[in-house]
Amino acid sequence: MTTFDQRHIRRAFSRSAAGYDAAAALQHEVEKRLLESLDYFALRQGPDAAAPRVVLDVGCGPAHAAATMRKRWPKAQVIALDLALPMLREARKQAGWWKPFQRVCADLRALPLAEASVDVLFCNLSLQWVDDLPAAFNGFRRVLKPGGLLVCSTFGPETLQELREAFAQADDTPHVSPFPPIAQFGDALMLAGFRDPVLDRDRFTLTYDDMPALMRELRAMGATNALRHRRHTLTGRARFAAAARAYEPLRRADGKLPSTWDVIYAHAWAPPPGAPIRGQGEDIAAVPLSKIPIRRRGE
Repeated sequence: MTTFDQRHIRRAFSRSAAGYDAAAALQHEVEKRLLESLDYFALRQGPDAAAPRVVLDVGCGPAHAAATMRKRWPKAQVIALDLALPMLREARKQAGWWKPFQRVCADLRALPLAEASVDVLFCNLSLQWVDDLPAAFNGFRRVLKPGGLLVCSTFGPETLQELREAFAQADDTPHVSPFPPIAQFGDALMLAGFRDPVLDRDRFTLTYDDMPALMRELRAMGATNALRHRRHTLTGRARFAAAARAYEPLRRADGKLPSTWDVIYAHAWAPPPGAPIRGQGEDIAAVPLSKIPIRRRGE
């Protein structure tokens, strides 16, 4: 049974493409922090190692990260991949006419690249739309060269917890996606055979004048309710008003309503050729929360 409606996800991000940049301040901040993980490639490979030859930005959106990586590694082939074709049209603005990067419209669950062809795979805030994390990471491992670097991020379980709880008091139908805990994210990496995973975590609090303002921003980012078992009719005014009332007691001293965004970051390395993919059972390697560095920044 699948959790997400992939056709709905494609449509939502296609509709939001033109205005995405203006609404996605958090996504850009997470992207900036994730780009810092690229320093690990040079540290792991050594100061005299060659720069990566092929770099893949999965779920690229308007492709700011792809453009940044193109500047970082000017001789590399940089590929920007996204599910929504209108996002790739926006990405063209970042590519530049003199050294453009390639743009590919594809699903991250079925990457159309050759096995062991990518040196660095970058994936910012796209994995939260995937039902089967181990399968997605298996696909990432397939296209990465042995020793290649994966850097990725996703939303954690505290994301939009206020909105989730408000709607739960007004409606039996889920309105907010489930997000994996950090240990599950680490397990999925290790199940796919990735080596030396390092996970990190940030918690952001954004504020809004009211719940409709939050909902408008979510729509502008394409982050609408994509659950397969969502209500397929408009949320009625009475239910929406009941959810807004349930949210209201959280209003802060400054008059704003808070919204929590829990972000998980990871970097890991593709294993040597022939390394097994872990099966289900006793050889599942859990990542204890006590072993994962947790950063908690202010608002």
